[in-house]
Amino acid sequence: MQAAAPPSKTGSSSNEQARAIPVGPYRAFGPGGIHVEPATTLSPSTIPDFQAHSPSGREFGGTLKLLLTSGGVTNPSIHSALVQLLGKPIAECHALCVPTAQWGHPMCGPTSVRGFVAAEPVWQHLSGLGWASLGVLELTALPTIGAERWVPWIRKADVLLVDGGDATYLCHWIRESGLADLLPSLPDMVWVGVSAGSMVMTPRIGAYFVEWPSAPDDRTLGVVDFSIFPHLDAFPKNTLADAERWAAEIGVPAYAIDEQTAIRVVDGSVEVVSEGIWTKFGS
Repeated sequence: MQAAAPPSKTGSSSNEQARAIPVGPYRAFGPGGIHVEPATTLSPSTIPDFQAHSPSGREFGGTLKLLLTSGGVTNPSIHSALVQLLGKPIAECHALCVPTAQWGHPMCGPTSVRGFVAAEPVWQHLSGLGWASLGVLELTALPTIGAERWVPWIRKADVLLVDGGDATYLCHWIRESGLADLLPSLPDMVWVGVSAGSMVMTPRIGAYFVEWPSAPDDRTLGVVDFSIFPHLDAFPKNTLADAERWAAEIGVPAYAIDEQTAIRVVDGSVEVVSEGIWTKFGS
């Protein structure tokens, strides 16, 4: 298993008339102490080319280019698939690291987040691939700083590197931050997920993988129409037998994938890229 994912079974949602998405208010310090500033909103009038509505999974699937992995870009086949999605060498691409899922998982914390964003050696298969630049996009901070600041950061990036942790926590903050509403307007963006960073794109992760105590249920974004069981055979409780029991309860088509496997999704077309072991459940 890749250390970019925590050591557990996880490895960690139009137009001018559409609703504006609040991404505030925020608190500011000044001579008078803490006060509340007006909320900044994501809307066509504040963010050019923004379509203010709650996107469906179908809309996401038709825009974002997804590389959904268990342990990252771990072999030449997955590496080649990533370069094809990017359309240029990794060394020419600007990446934003999204560590948010880690905060929702009890096995993660400041040290693992730092390792990811600093591209330490154990994260060589995600943040350590040799990007032209690496930045940090912490979703929990976005509602407090104003869309006019963070939307341009995302628009300038070629790829979002979304690390593992808890997928329900990550899903919550993708929606709460306003990122879910922005992503459909980014047709050239590549999303590379590891573990929970991949699972968040599915309709459900199963109670087996929920670690965040405040999760209302196991539902996630539903960008794709299948679920993912990651880290196949990487942990004692991630065996094929465990995956079969999980799949029997999940109620949607699903894949169990190991650290040498990825799922590429472009324009709704799904392709498994693997030099390892994987199994598909359901039709």
